[in-house]
Amino acid sequence: MTIVAVVYFSESGATQALAREVISGISTVEDVKVIECQIQPWDMFEGRFDNDEFMCLLDNTDAIVFGSPTYMGGVSAQFKAFADATSERWDSQQWRNKFSAGFTVGSCLNGDQANTIQYMATLASQQGMLWVGLDIAGGYNSVGLNRLGCQLGAVGHNPEGEVHRSDLDTAKYLGRRVAMITKACALQLQAL
Repeated sequence: MTIVAVVYFSESGATQALAREVISGISTVEDVKVIECQIQPWDMFEGRFDNDEFMCLLDNTDAIVFGSPTYMGGVSAQFKAFADATSERWDSQQWRNKFSAGFTVGSCLNGDQANTIQYMATLASQQGMLWVGLDIAGGYNSVGLNRLGCQLGAVGHNPEGEVHRSDLDTAKYLGRRVAMITKACALQLQAL
C-alpha cells in the first residue's frame, strides 16, 4: 500500500482547512493510505522540534506533503523547527526519492506565499525528494482551480479568516495528484 503523509502547522485553522482538503484528495485514490501529522506546541522543546515518533512515521511513507501558514513572507517558526529537525535525515538522504508537495495560506492576496512554497521545495530538494507541483494554468481552469496562479503548490488566501472555496478545491486537487503520481511510481523508486 502507498502511504502519503500530510505534515503541517496551523495556528488559526486556515492551514488546517487546506490540509484537510489535501487529505480528502489523497483519500480519493484507491490503495493509498494518508497519515495526518499536525505539528503541535508540545512537539517543541527549547525552540527545537523533538518528536521522534512523528519523524519515524514520515520515514516510512512514500510521499510527504508539507503545509504552513505564510508568516512574514515565509514558513511559521514551528514549521521551520520541524524542517531543521529533518537535518538528522539529510546526510543519509533517508527521504530520497519520496514524492513531496506543499501548500500555504496567507491573509494578503499577495502575501509572499510563493516564498513559503519555494522554501518547502528547497527543503524537499535537500532531502533528495521529488517535488510535485500543480498542472493547472493559473486562473484559466474551467472549474476555477489555481485561482491565485501558483504552479509550485496550493496557495490559499483568507482575508476574513475563511479560506476561499477555490483555494480549498485546489488543495484537494493537489492531494489527489500527489497520491496518483506516488502510487504509480512508488514501487519503481523503492528499487533505486
